[in-house]
Amino acid sequence: MKIYEVIMAGGGGSRFWPLSRQKKPKQLLNLSGGDIMLNETILRMEPLISREDAYIVTNREQAGILKSLLLPEVPESHVLLEPVGRNTAPCILYSALTLEKKHGDGIMCVFPADHHIARPDRYRQVLKEAAGAAEQTGRLVTIGIRPDRPATGYGYIACGRQVRPGVFEADRFVEKPDQKTAETYLAQGNYLWNSGVFVWKISAILKAFADCLPQMYQAMRGICGCLGTDREQEAVDRVYPQLESISVDYGIMEKSAGVLVLPGDFGWNDVGSLDALPVFHEKDGQGNLFLGDVLALDTAGCIVKGEKKLIALNGVQDLMVIDTEDALLVCPKDRAQDVRKIVELLHEQGRKEQ
Repeated sequence: MKIYEVIMAGGGGSRFWPLSRQKKPKQLLNLSGGDIMLNETILRMEPLISREDAYIVTNREQAGILKSLLLPEVPESHVLLEPVGRNTAPCILYSALTLEKKHGDGIMCVFPADHHIARPDRYRQVLKEAAGAAEQTGRLVTIGIRPDRPATGYGYIACGRQVRPGVFEADRFVEKPDQKTAETYLAQGNYLWNSGVFVWKISAILKAFADCLPQMYQAMRGICGCLGTDREQEAVDRVYPQLESISVDYGIMEKSAGVLVLPGDFGWNDVGSLDALPVFHEKDGQGNLFLGDVLALDTAGCIVKGEKKLIALNGVQDLMVIDTEDALLVCPKDRAQDVRKIVELLHEQGRKEQ
């Protein structure tokens, strides 16, 4: 059964400000020195999935720059535009209906556009195993990450009975825990981080939508006749704003029986905030990451990225300093998650730097 990939690329990347902006968010940045994160997401799946079989879901505001940076082998008709953001469930339904109309059935892999994978060979192997499980069982499959610390920033999946080597039933999905609960999960040993990577037959996920989110399913099923025609965007623009805003985790995975999970250990990082920049580059002996023209004295544990001017540091530690053409961020590393609050304030004030 052929495998297709759907990449969710409509987010704003607000915790990566000021590098990430509304019109050019994190997934369209080249953070590694190789290619933009979206293209790297596509390229790491070859040869398991060809780039011609990649589908991208984004929003209208980002569509122009995305298409200009996207690998040329990805057909422009494979870029699906959401008129408004409605979380992950509607965009997955839209892409599943598109795939069904173009290809009938097949295996659909869903990826965020902004993850970093240190061991892509192992990643592809796990996804190949997941695709096999999805095809043979007809169940929904997800990838969990073996935790190496009691992280409170991720959702978790509890593994239940092993149904085949390396494949487990997902007993339950749990939200981001507090520190004590996360420590309990780590000690128990059967909890995985929820990676947000999904694998299933197109027919299986459409049945799950019909069962779990019937109103959304019927609304989108009603425009299937327009998909792939010059009436598609008008139909999507008309129906999409009426859809419930809900994640696929809440709307489908938590409500579906028999979900399978494969544990993965392939150097996964969700690159959620600026303190993840060191996954792309080596730090120096003092734990610093310097990108650009940086002069430092008695400085340790800092992340500094500049563009045109010299950045000098003296006697500081554990800071993030991010300098762009129109904005400068200075923030303790342990407040990296709060960078999104600056973007919210910029939005409230109507500032162009958002």
